[in-house]
Amino acid sequence: MTAPPTPAVATLRDVTMRFREHTALEGVSTAFEQNTITGLLGRNGAGKTTLMQLLSGHRVPTAGRVEVLGAGPYENDRVLRHICFIKEGQRYPDHFRVRDALAAAAMVFPGWDGDLAADLVADFDLPAKRPVNKLSRGMNSMVGIVMGLASRAPLTLFDEPYLGLDAVARQMFYDRLLADYAEHPRTIVLSTHLIEEIASLLERVLLIDRGRVLLDADAESLRDSAVTVTGPAETVQTFARQHDLLHTETLGGSSRAVVRISGATDRRAAAAQGLAVEPTNLQQLVVAMTLQTPAARGQHHPTGPAELEEVSS
Repeated sequence: MTAPPTPAVATLRDVTMRFREHTALEGVSTAFEQNTITGLLGRNGAGKTTLMQLLSGHRVPTAGRVEVLGAGPYENDRVLRHICFIKEGQRYPDHFRVRDALAAAAMVFPGWDGDLAADLVADFDLPAKRPVNKLSRGMNSMVGIVMGLASRAPLTLFDEPYLGLDAVARQMFYDRLLADYAEHPRTIVLSTHLIEEIASLLERVLLIDRGRVLLDADAESLRDSAVTVTGPAETVQTFARQHDLLHTETLGGSSRAVVRISGATDRRAAAAQGLAVEPTNLQQLVVAMTLQTPAARGQHHPTGPAELEEVSS
């Protein structure tokens, strides 16, 4: 018996967002299911922040419909009190100390957990009495993380929440997010370019490029949907022609290709042809899909790791 679909907390229906001559989003339709962690991925300028601004009621779409909890979020206090949007460069009144910012958040969000906020402040070693505008970039990010987690908002949006945090602090964030999500499930959307760091957290992936949805899929199914094959160029090309080729690189007489497969049978077929078969991690898949048909996009293939990292921003 098929399980009934999970209700959506937020939906976008054929949404377009333009800023004068620039189209930030075009024809985007998607749904964010209840009690799901979604990774919102894409390069810088892909439209991720704009999408979050629409979900959080900061903007109204040029065309299409955005709904959160069954209603449009823009200037809708009933809906907005159930949305927490944590973004880079969050601003606070000049006189606000850390504890003032958290006290203000406690008055906004009905599900606010003061004990969790206090625990997180202690875990991150945040100076509660220090003015927020005197904090380092990393500490400012920590304040946002505390707010986002302690809000317990039914829709919680984190836009690059880790900026300025070292690896240890980022891992603390991931651990606390997962632990609290397990006890208090809600809909969480994470925008990040540190894809592999959060891959294990994700239940769903939404990939945007140039304002359009490239991928909207269950994270578990994605993990087995593609492989990287390496070997003689002609053999790789033959195998790739029989599958959905996402990306290929050739050096001398050898080629390396990322291809979609349908399962173990395709893996065995590649191995039988003498090709080395490796799993494709989420970051590799995202980069490959973003670079697919680069000529049609007026782009070039990356020449090294630095460019690949930028593509996944």
